Amino acid sequence: MRVVIAEDHALLRDGLTRLLQAFDFDVVAAVDNGPALLPALITHKPQVAIIDVRLPPTFTDEGLQGAIAARTHLPGLPVLMLSQHVEPMYARELLTAPDCGVGYLLKDRVSDVEEFVDAVRRVAGGGTAMDPEVISQLLVRRQPLAVLTAREREVLGIMAEGRSNAAIAGKLRITEKAVSKHINNILTKLNMPPSDDDNRRVLAVLAYLNA
Repeated sequence: MRVVIAEDHALLRDGLTRLLQAFDFDVVAAVDNGPALLPALITHKPQVAIIDVRLPPTFTDEGLQGAIAARTHLPGLPVLMLSQHVEPMYARELLTAPDCGVGYLLKDRVSDVEEFVDAVRRVAGGGTAMDPEVISQLLVRRQPLAVLTAREREVLGIMAEGRSNAAIAGKLRITEKAVSKHINNILTKLNMPPSDDDNRRVLAVLAYLNA
């Protein structure tokens, strides 16, 4: 699987490259600044891009803007954004192309190798991988979520990370049937149409949380 990395910290960039190569990813380019990102993506057409939100020269949102610009040239490009801190506004920006694999993780998550690699693969496959801390902040900001029970809010938080029903059931130690019932209740209470597409379901929830 071809990967392009954009990360300005040399040690983390090298670490990501070595980590992904150890799991049979093909890192076709690793750039360290915003201006180099878009040309690398267009040239190499990766199956997933891992991009730091803040890149030189201004360290604001060059990475994010590069990812958004790349999607005009490469529709459907799966993008996993990395950030040093929780910045929910960037999660909103990523939802502008709901048909793409999308992820937003704190850099601390890289240290959990299995979780990180799983997130990369999920995003590359068109799925969603949102950081629990980002989801937590979004949940706190939404007063309408008061209509949900405590268990439903738990399920919603894990679902918004991009987890399958089986994964939610395993984490909460309940049955998949119970998870399905909770999700149906959540979507009904939030006035969202049901969907068989897990990624669309997650993106719909995130869009609601970001509204």
